[in-house]
Amino acid sequence: MKEMKTIWILVIILILILLVFGISWILERDTTTEKGESQSMKIKPNYEKSKYGEIYLAGGCFWGTQAYLDRMMGILYTDVGYANGETEQTDYYSIGKTGHAETVYVVYDPEKIPLEELLEYYFGIIDPTSLNQQGNDIGTQYRTGIYYVNEDDRATIENMLSIEQMKWPSPLVVEVQPLRNYVLAEDYHQDYLEKNPAGYCHVNLTDIPREKPRISTNDYSKPSTQELKKILTENQFLITQEKGTEPAFDNDYWDNKDKGLYVDVVTGEPLFLSEDKYDSGTGWPSFVKPIQWDVVTYRKDQSLGMIRIEVRSRVGDSHLGHLFEDGPTEEGGLRYCMNSGALRFIPFDEMESMGYGAFLVYFQ
Repeated sequence: MKEMKTIWILVIILILILLVFGISWILERDTTTEKGESQSMKIKPNYEKSKYGEIYLAGGCFWGTQAYLDRMMGILYTDVGYANGETEQTDYYSIGKTGHAETVYVVYDPEKIPLEELLEYYFGIIDPTSLNQQGNDIGTQYRTGIYYVNEDDRATIENMLSIEQMKWPSPLVVEVQPLRNYVLAEDYHQDYLEKNPAGYCHVNLTDIPREKPRISTNDYSKPSTQELKKILTENQFLITQEKGTEPAFDNDYWDNKDKGLYVDVVTGEPLFLSEDKYDSGTGWPSFVKPIQWDVVTYRKDQSLGMIRIEVRSRVGDSHLGHLFEDGPTEEGGLRYCMNSGALRFIPFDEMESMGYGAFLVYFQ
């Protein structure tokens, strides 16, 4: 009887051990999966009810069209996809059959780059008389087209086409239609030429009008942990390296209204403009967008019993804060809730002397 009882106890202990290891393995696997997914998260603002303009431009291969347009002052956001086909779903290998065109979604500030000017630049990178071909790319997916979401834009588009037609002896073959069936392209197509500078495209990227200053990863580096402990305060180290959070309404920049640039306190990489800062009422510095979309990365954060989106700097991999979708609707609906301890503020009058003169153009 005693032997049976001992055996049952051992069996129960063994089952408990297996359960503990099994749960640990599942949690570890899930965490790994979440980390993998979070690093490839694509953040897309909602500009549908914003103060900005939206237009969809098909100009042949969308890699170069996106890179060209995205680098212009006044362009807030771009992504690439497939538009105006016959189906609601498609992919890169199906667009020849579904009739979609490679297209760039463009959000622009009409006060800085009116639609007329934007279309003028667009015509400058395509042959508007070439049917289903741009450069070496041939097929219906490479046709040119202007697809609008605002009916009021149609008159402007047709007027610009009339002006453009006067430059060509042959008739223009640029489609003008309301947008339909837009499908976001696969992740590897997004910002393709930023990730693959040697990639082919028919668009000349050496002469971009009103070009934005670009922030390169080659210009910044992260010091060692030993060095960071010397150059950062205890609070800055806790926030950036250990995902700490500072008190609301008791930090350096929550109510800072001065004009200037916010950079990563660890590397000096530019992150946010004072022009994009607003009072969210939360007690932390809040921004509607980063200075350049790829200077920050995103990770799923399930700490504190909630699901949030953690925001980290690109080069320094510093913990900056979190992203929320309760920001100003007119600006795209995002709120970058940052820690002052993760940032260093460069006043406008000191940007030139501190090596950030190229970014003064954002304040003109």
